[in-house]
Amino acid sequence: MTEFYRLLKSGSKSALWATVVNTIVALIKTAAYLITGNVAMFAEMMHSFGDAANQLFVYIGSALSKKAPTEKFPGGFGRLVNLVLLGAVLIVGVLAYETIIEGFHHISAPTHSENWFWLNIGVLGAAAVLEASVLVKAMKEITEHLPAEKVKGWKIIPESYKNVKNAKPATKLVFLEDNVAVGGALLALVAILVARYTSFHSATGYASIIIGCLLILVVGRVFLDNAAGALGVADVKLQAKIGAHVLQHPQVKDIQDLDVIKEGEDLHVELRLEVDPEMKIKVADDIRDHIEANIKKSIANVTDVIIEFDEDDRIPTWAGPAE
Repeated sequence: MTEFYRLLKSGSKSALWATVVNTIVALIKTAAYLITGNVAMFAEMMHSFGDAANQLFVYIGSALSKKAPTEKFPGGFGRLVNLVLLGAVLIVGVLAYETIIEGFHHISAPTHSENWFWLNIGVLGAAAVLEASVLVKAMKEITEHLPAEKVKGWKIIPESYKNVKNAKPATKLVFLEDNVAVGGALLALVAILVARYTSFHSATGYASIIIGCLLILVVGRVFLDNAAGALGVADVKLQAKIGAHVLQHPQVKDIQDLDVIKEGEDLHVELRLEVDPEMKIKVADDIRDHIEANIKKSIANVTDVIIEFDEDDRIPTWAGPAE
């Protein structure tokens, strides 16, 4: 149990914060929906519960993935976060379906009520602000490796979108879900205003369907990313970067093979290098230590670097990774 609590401390902070915030928001929206019966509020309630459940899974999965390798699992637990996320998206998928169905019901039989207008507006406004705070935290985690001047003030917004593809799995999920959360809250606000001040009383139903569809897009993106992560996806850009760097070493003649595999938040690097066949073991060992140290220094989250040596066949092999 002590180890479990220690691992929890290493879990994704943005996912933990998102879990707390979205649970509070979901309970507020639930109370508002039970009082008002507003279908847009129902969609937002379902969305927030889905976010809270998903991000709780993410937090626990990201923490347990840091567990050290054991005799039974010598490869470690890096892919656990991907497996947990694959399960978590099922919950969001079900909630998205229910949200869309509820929207269709409201369109087929629209209702209009003057009651509780300001309660709905207040709840959704507060939800948008709270969820925006989670989104900002995720943005900061995505851009934490960038120079301070590139993410100063409003610059953090475009930079976070540019770099989200390179974010850790947990942070990427929080970022994607809270984009929908903030956008969904604002959309529901607009729908309630339209239904109040025009004859288009089914606007909240259409808003519910749009929110549900956005959730499905998040489910699809997260599923594809984490299915690839669970299988062990290659990072082609890092392969090219490491290959170019390794070939700068004067005693490395060629690269027969180079793999950079993502496992959750971890990166595993495997190299097979061609060197002078007359090279002594001590020199080869020094080269191994030098290359491993440089890779770990220049690239975050590299957990191990496996390097094999072969004799130089004088035939160029490395032309970069295959796309």
